[in-house]
Amino acid sequence: MNKNDLIAKLATKSGLTKADAGKAVDAFLDIITASLTGGNEIRLVGFGTFAVTKRPATEGRNPRTGDVIKIPATKQPKFRPGKALKDAVNKR
Repeated sequence: MNKNDLIAKLATKSGLTKADAGKAVDAFLDIITASLTGGNEIRLVGFGTFAVTKRPATEGRNPRTGDVIKIPATKQPKFRPGKALKDAVNKR
């Protein structure tokens, strides 16, 4: 499913127009991005948690030349699914 499919399903399920559903999806994504950028995590009980983790600097090798290169430290967005989501996915 891509973003347009998500918007169409949200519009159908909620009774919103596709334009309003698109605005809602965009607002939701903007809020998540702003919260993670600000160092906050987002917990949606039963669904999961969006958080930022720190990845330390490491050394790697250039596969072409074999030279050692420095890989800088970064922050990575992560999603940990909640129990209800895990159970729903694993339901048979």
